Amino acid sequence: MQLPVFYKCARCPGYCCTYAQIPVSEYDIARLAKRFKISPALAKERFTKPDDEGGRIMRHRKDHIYQTACRFLDPEQRRCTVYEHRPHACRAYPGTSRCGYYDFLSNERSRQEDPKLVITAWITDDEHIELPPPV
Repeated sequence: MQLPVFYKCARCPGYCCTYAQIPVSEYDIARLAKRFKISPALAKERFTKPDDEGGRIMRHRKDHIYQTACRFLDPEQRRCTVYEHRPHACRAYPGTSRCGYYDFLSNERSRQEDPKLVITAWITDDEHIELPPPV
């Protein structure tokens, strides 16, 4: 039996790409190295950094919506630029029928008592972006 899915990645602005720790394995690093035609050692240095437990995580860059995001999230299209070569953690996400963005938006809609609420991300005092609904 297949579980119902309560999200559509195509309508999300890359919420999962902003998680502080996106773990990568040696196999993930090798896949990225192959994509960029560089050595695994160079891919490891360029695209990842050490985590607190001796593993590796994806490096982030500045993002105009979430402050930081995975370096491979396209800032305009809000899609992964290495989708075919993305890490296992990204391939397996969310692992359930719900994702964090869906839960966040559902909670805000419930709190505000507005089932059609669209979340706004403020960039500056005068500029904002409406974040799309997940479903």
